[in-house]
Amino acid sequence: MSSVAEVVPATRSIIYLGMDVHKESITIAVLPNEARAPTRLDRLPNDLPKLRRYLERLAQGGDLRACYEASGAGYVIHRAMREWGYACDVIAPSLVPKRPGVQRKHDKRDAADLSRLYRAGELTAVRIPSETDERVRDVVRCRETFQREILKSRHYILKFLARRGFVFREGTNWCTPHLRWLQYLTTDASPLAAHDRLVFREYHALLLYKLQRRDDLDRTIEQLALLPTLAPMVERLQCFRGISLHSAMVLATEIVDWRRFEHPRQLACYLGLVSREDSSGDRTRLGSITKAGNSHCRHVLVQAAWSYHHRPQISVDLKRRQQGQPPAVIAHAWKAQQRLHKRYNHLAYRKRPQIAVVAVARELVGFLWAVMRDLEPAAQRAA
Repeated sequence: MSSVAEVVPATRSIIYLGMDVHKESITIAVLPNEARAPTRLDRLPNDLPKLRRYLERLAQGGDLRACYEASGAGYVIHRAMREWGYACDVIAPSLVPKRPGVQRKHDKRDAADLSRLYRAGELTAVRIPSETDERVRDVVRCRETFQREILKSRHYILKFLARRGFVFREGTNWCTPHLRWLQYLTTDASPLAAHDRLVFREYHALLLYKLQRRDDLDRTIEQLALLPTLAPMVERLQCFRGISLHSAMVLATEIVDWRRFEHPRQLACYLGLVSREDSSGDRTRLGSITKAGNSHCRHVLVQAAWSYHHRPQISVDLKRRQQGQPPAVIAHAWKAQQRLHKRYNHLAYRKRPQIAVVAVARELVGFLWAVMRDLEPAAQRAA
């Protein structure tokens, strides 16, 4: 992320546009560089041809510089405006300054505030992924969605059977014997009542469907991981314990360019893994992590951190993943195992395991940053 709207000398005047974008409408505040307040507040349909005609009329009075907050609207407007020749930034909503005394909020006020802050250079722009990067990222996110849906279906099945008095006691849930038992309950010979059997069959069929779709997406992701723009990052990330192909793809597609973070602390902030702070004077008070950043990366990093609970070792699978990688990267991954295992045991001795593992995930970010910094961004490798 970077500060935006730095004033550049120009012969024409500059007009700053703050846009509050919704699915059906766009509210635009027009703030000329020499004006104290927006001179116009317009509301348009969220329609690109109409927006282009509106901007062409405004551009007759000066150079346009527009911004809007990142949201479900995506980057369609940003890419369209860039194509039309207008400067446009997408702003990180969590970093927009707020005034506690202002309790009124509506579209026109939001657009006006954006235009003022944008001109003052107090907004932070997010990195805009290429359309190819965004499409690959959405495939990976789709797989995550199916994984969450699988967990929901499993809960439906277990809770439904528990309400009917059927609890598997011959092992852990979802092991091979448990799966055979579930399959038996779908047959006509199962002890379930007729209507209960009908309900269970639907739950079971839904689970099987989700598992099949997830496996299909896994095969697609395996092919995407071989792309020249992603393969170097994915292969290097998999040198670390706890980072599988899927986890590496999440990190590679969400972060993309690791070199935009000058320090691992910046990356930890981006991932929401740093502690909240409420300090004043001589008092320092730290709270839970902010969770203000990329939740997809944070989830896979915390899951990977659990593997450092075990003593350091190089498994057969990890050794296979490390083949062909630079010795310095492999040595760094081994150093991470030793350091993070010791760190987890030290913290878990006096804190809850969940707290210890989040601290380990935060330190793991530093190790990953160190080995990924020398890789060129995907866009440059593709060029």
